[in-house]
Amino acid sequence: MAKIAIVYFSGLGHTHLMAEAVAAGAKKVTSKVDLLRITEEQITDGRWQDDAIIEKLNQADAIVFGSPTYMGGVAGQFKCFIDGAGVWFEQKWKNKIAGGFTHSGSLCGDKQGTLLYLAIHAAQQSMIWVGAGDLPSNYFGKDDGLNRLGSFMGVMGQTMLDMSGKPPEVHPGDALTAEKYGERIAYCTQRWQK
Repeated sequence: MAKIAIVYFSGLGHTHLMAEAVAAGAKKVTSKVDLLRITEEQITDGRWQDDAIIEKLNQADAIVFGSPTYMGGVAGQFKCFIDGAGVWFEQKWKNKIAGGFTHSGSLCGDKQGTLLYLAIHAAQQSMIWVGAGDLPSNYFGKDDGLNRLGSFMGVMGQTMLDMSGKPPEVHPGDALTAEKYGERIAYCTQRWQK
């Protein structure tokens, strides 16, 4: 049975909700799904370290990376994770399935830059990248919001910035897209294992 790890940073909680949706989709295919949240407490002197998370990632068959898009790229905390993971020299994630998702406060927000960064990181780790896999439903006159932002590299979400203190929300279409992506990642991982 495929083991899926979703490793992500979430500043205001929106990316966390997207990670939960990816996990819900993956759980439709496999029961072995780990949600691994990067926190600021794991960063000391600008370097990230958490051996327990690294071990879970090393044991996973697929790793899905998630970060909010800040200033056109991944969050600094997520970059600390990437730089501190320390598995590149040994290529420990070689041939694992990889994917990615992001969220920002504006419709564009240069989220493509974040997905490209995640895909390049996966390529440098010699991983196998899986794209979103769903055409925008509005192409067919549907209104369910599936891939409403038209992303194919990975999954994008968008919620207007709200600093009022109310709990974070994600657009139902973005949650649906993330869920279907988690399901696709799990199916691809099982197929790759054969």
